[in-house]
Amino acid sequence: MPRNVQRRQQILEALAQMLEDNPGDRITTARLAARVGVSEAALYRHFPSKAKMFEELIQFIEDTLFQRIALILQEEGEAVARCNHILYLLITFAERNPGISRLLTGEALTGETERLRHRVNQVLDRVETQIRQVLREAELREALRPMLPLPEAANLLFSCAEGRISQFVRSEFKRSPSEGWDQQYSFLMGHFFREVPSGGSGTGTAAVEEEVKAGSGTAYAGESSAVDAASSDGEDATSSGRESAGGGFS
Repeated sequence: MPRNVQRRQQILEALAQMLEDNPGDRITTARLAARVGVSEAALYRHFPSKAKMFEELIQFIEDTLFQRIALILQEEGEAVARCNHILYLLITFAERNPGISRLLTGEALTGETERLRHRVNQVLDRVETQIRQVLREAELREALRPMLPLPEAANLLFSCAEGRISQFVRSEFKRSPSEGWDQQYSFLMGHFFREVPSGGSGTGTAAVEEEVKAGSGTAYAGESSAVDAASSDGEDATSSGRESAGGGFS
């Protein structure tokens, strides 16, 4: 690895670790430089601003999650399993990277540029959109339709995962976001879907089929990856999306 790339990676890892070690504190470039063991001027040779460092961490989150979501979609065919593994991936990624979980909740971005909050929202919205796509495809693939309207159904599932991450951050990383997930998810699924009668809803099913053809695969699949670190830990680690959901800097 070239020395400048190695140094950039070292800076990002130090930033993520400081977010974990100092919950609630605002990270300054002076403290970050001291942690890395370089001058502030040296930091700015690698990153033009602290905001740019946060942007690369957010890009790392997005790349890591969606590389693994793509594997889940390849390996799992049923909507119940797909949604479970995608949400569990999000939860355990946050749990194994506590500092980065502060970015996901926006808590670490207090006082930073609004652009960073918008970028985090884009990543989380993209995950929710993927859940919605899986639920939409379930009607065509499995003749299953959520009891709630599609947007509300996807939001219910996503909110359960997002709420667990918020509790994890609020507890200063003491409350495990993955503990008890299986029981809660099974309860949610108890009355989540209803069967679509074969040959029923004609027009509606045809519309779903057209949407699936137009948007199959990973939501926003055309977006590119930008951080080499995103693939550093677990290209082969997502069998069924559960064995290695973390990866990050941990």
